[in-house]
Amino acid sequence: MRCPFCNHIEDKVIDSRQSKDGDVIRRRRECLKCEGRFTSYERIENILPHVIKKDDRREAFDRQKILQGLEKACEKRPVSVESREAMATRIENSLQAAGEKEIPSSVIGEQIMDGLKEIDEVAYVRFASVYRQFKDIKEFMQEIKDIVYNKNKP
Repeated sequence: MRCPFCNHIEDKVIDSRQSKDGDVIRRRRECLKCEGRFTSYERIENILPHVIKKDDRREAFDRQKILQGLEKACEKRPVSVESREAMATRIENSLQAAGEKEIPSSVIGEQIMDGLKEIDEVAYVRFASVYRQFKDIKEFMQEIKDIVYNKNKP
């Protein structure tokens, strides 16, 4: 692992810990050249499906894109980083469990919206407005009305 301070490639592991779920290992490292300390995270590389985009392009699944979308939707909202990480992990796990080689991006988008609807309605509307590409205020208002209606259902 390359030192982020001096780019030296030799280091020693000072401490290793598993995450609560056991799917990530956090390692504290020390560079053998500059003695700078840094943290690395290791996770098992899972085989995930390719994503079929709206324009029929295919690209490898990228967890970071989910996290970036969640970060934008949840900006200045009381949604913790841990909640966003957990949602990304749930989506990633559901895609693995599906066992498909390719999956439409719409499936991922709907899973993100379902998760956001549960944790923060404002973040949900933000994400939906970009994802569904509302053409005018009427579509936007209809989405909000649907949320309010479903929230008030017994």
